[in-house]
Amino acid sequence: MRHLLKLMDLSAEEITQLLDLADRLKAENKAGVAHPLLKGKTLGMIFEKSSTRTRVSFETGMVQLGGHALFLSSRDLQIGRGEPVEDTARVLSRYLDGIMIRTFAQEEVEALARYGSIPIINGLTDLCHPCQVLADLQTVREHKGRLAGLNMCYIGDGNNMANSLIVGFLKMGCHVAVACPKAYQPDDGVLAFTQDYPGMFMMTDEPLEAARNADVIFTDVWASMGQEEEKAIREKAFAGYQVNAETLAVAHEGCMVQHCLPAHRGEEITAEVFEAHADEIFDEAENRLHAQKAVMVTLMADPERKA
Repeated sequence: MRHLLKLMDLSAEEITQLLDLADRLKAENKAGVAHPLLKGKTLGMIFEKSSTRTRVSFETGMVQLGGHALFLSSRDLQIGRGEPVEDTARVLSRYLDGIMIRTFAQEEVEALARYGSIPIINGLTDLCHPCQVLADLQTVREHKGRLAGLNMCYIGDGNNMANSLIVGFLKMGCHVAVACPKAYQPDDGVLAFTQDYPGMFMMTDEPLEAARNADVIFTDVWASMGQEEEKAIREKAFAGYQVNAETLAVAHEGCMVQHCLPAHRGEEITAEVFEAHADEIFDEAENRLHAQKAVMVTLMADPERKA
């Protein structure tokens, strides 16, 4: 594992190793045990999309690991003024020990990895959100004690979250059911990937069909960043794709609810359901810190410090 570009690149064993390390780092953090595994290392954080959780969790994670994080806004970089990404990759590789980038095009992340010589971490693209879904997997495993054999349901837009949830949960042995309007389905490449998991994936436009017997239900906002102009159109398209009491009534007893945040109560999820599952949702948010620390240690730590 040289980079984290998308979960499709990782094996189930590599994902498990990351989750195990995340659990260990979380336990040490809770116990007040220092783990300066990235002492002297610097992470550059490129933001072409704004963020709360991504910036704070990566920056805090680097501090806890003994390293340093640099916030690099696209407004301040030459990459935002037309410098080719391959030149940016080669220059930053001579200054930094790793780059996390949160941007629009997956190709930009892939190009950084192709032309740079340091680890690249995808903090979010329009295609996928691997860091979030590693935290999701960690959270579900914490609460359920396992991943293999669980029924995971996603209801909403077939966006970057849907894409990464499908890949990550199938790789970890879960049954996956996704409900999206027909015009808002996940990426074609991701749907092709599901064919490698016969009998484990269902795509439907009926939310209650997807939620039936679910052990965990995920949702996300109907209009993601950059889609604000489509808000009214999307509200109409996603009417009926809300996680509410009716949804949970067909799920397994004790079904978890997860949301990557920010949540729009009254749209994709009711306030009642959100608050009833708030502890699980904010465990999920916290685990961004621990899962990303595991990624950074795996990619950036000197070999003698990884043990």
